[in-house]
Amino acid sequence: MSSLITIDWDYFMDYMNTWNGSYIENETNIYKHWYKKYFEEKNRGIDITKHMSVGGEVDEFWDKLKKNVNFKQNTKILLTESHLDAYKIAVEQGVDSVFSFDSHSDLGYEGLDSFKFEVNCADWLGKLIYEGKINQANIIYGPYTNEYPEEFDEINKKYDINYLSLDQVKCDDPCEIVHICRSGCWSAPWLDKRFMAFVYESGFEFENIDIKERKWDPKGISLAEQIDYMLYG
Repeated sequence: MSSLITIDWDYFMDYMNTWNGSYIENETNIYKHWYKKYFEEKNRGIDITKHMSVGGEVDEFWDKLKKNVNFKQNTKILLTESHLDAYKIAVEQGVDSVFSFDSHSDLGYEGLDSFKFEVNCADWLGKLIYEGKINQANIIYGPYTNEYPEEFDEINKKYDINYLSLDQVKCDDPCEIVHICRSGCWSAPWLDKRFMAFVYESGFEFENIDIKERKWDPKGISLAEQIDYMLYG
């Protein structure tokens, strides 16, 4: 059974267990809302850059994954901004299953009614299995997720969906593409350098499809820009 390995960077975000934001993936939410949040919390005496970080699990991730996944020698990473791109990659690669590392299930959040909507960043995995494009979905929740498998019982009962730990992942036939998305609406811009370090640590060649550099410089923000950010949203 050929499989796509897809990794959402927010899998490692240590603040996801208290993060309840839901955003449309656009440049404004990927960049602008982080300044809004930063200045809001600064006014309360909190520096979120010191409280929102990457969990230590990131340091052992590739070693653990490579023990149980038979990666091909020509494995290549595709980097995209959105996890939605995993839908297209899975279809193009003709895989039978997906292993999704994420803080979110991306099965859809309205039960079976989720599949009435067009494919988007919140239902791409559910749509793959609903449309018969894959036979099995394997969800590996990040250690800081605030979701539970039971929340998706209606979908779980109808389709072949498994919830695994990293140590339980076994894959003998991964496709030659590994997908990694930054999910900038949920992953903080001051963690972008660690994101790229994570990609390099894989040891695989990679291609950046559409991730744009985010310049994080709150000290360089003018008062007018700060007011603009505070009014946003």
